[in-house]
Amino acid sequence: MFYVVFVNIGSRLHVVNHPYAQMVLTKIRDKNTGQIEFRKGLVKLGRLLGFEIVRTFETKRRVVVTPLDKPAEGIDIPDADNVVLITVLRAAMPLTEGLLKVFPNARQGIVSARRVEETYRGGLNFDVEVSYVKIPAISENEVVIVADPMLATGSTVLRVLGEIAKRGRPKRIILATIISTEQAIERILKHDDKVEVFTVAVDKELNEHGFIVPGLGDAGERSFG
Repeated sequence: MFYVVFVNIGSRLHVVNHPYAQMVLTKIRDKNTGQIEFRKGLVKLGRLLGFEIVRTFETKRRVVVTPLDKPAEGIDIPDADNVVLITVLRAAMPLTEGLLKVFPNARQGIVSARRVEETYRGGLNFDVEVSYVKIPAISENEVVIVADPMLATGSTVLRVLGEIAKRGRPKRIILATIISTEQAIERILKHDDKVEVFTVAVDKELNEHGFIVPGLGDAGERSFG
């Protein structure tokens, strides 16, 4: 039987510790992993993050009739169809592809944003340039999932959260990411008490360029060149 080992640190930080997730993460961390395999790895981890997110959704009892005309008790997950999935371009595109396998009926939004590395002076404050935003109106009954593979300083995510706030107040905001830093997680969770972080790993350091160490490099560059 397939199951997932799930580590919950606090009530709003969820670290996926399943061996399969960690195996895929190890492969995409490797500098020798090529572009296609790297992108496939992000898709796999996106799907696994989707499974983990669904584990936290409420379920409803449902009875169906099988082809043998016998009742069988099961469940529905209503919020699985109440998802707004926001992709941070371009790095998150493979991650979103995996998440859509779990949430095929999700409405989608896009934020094209880049960190302005030329002005970075260290710490958590990065200038962020947002060139395009397309996010639908959001209702209080919806769950927003923001896909961004790397949570380094939290600066980009804070800009995205600001755009979400302009369009409504969902009942949950979930950040789906691959590698995060402790500092960025703390920054994001303090910003909004509705935000939750689902991540595959937590790394401790940023280098002088604001990249996560050991990390996996630039996810966008490694996915698309």
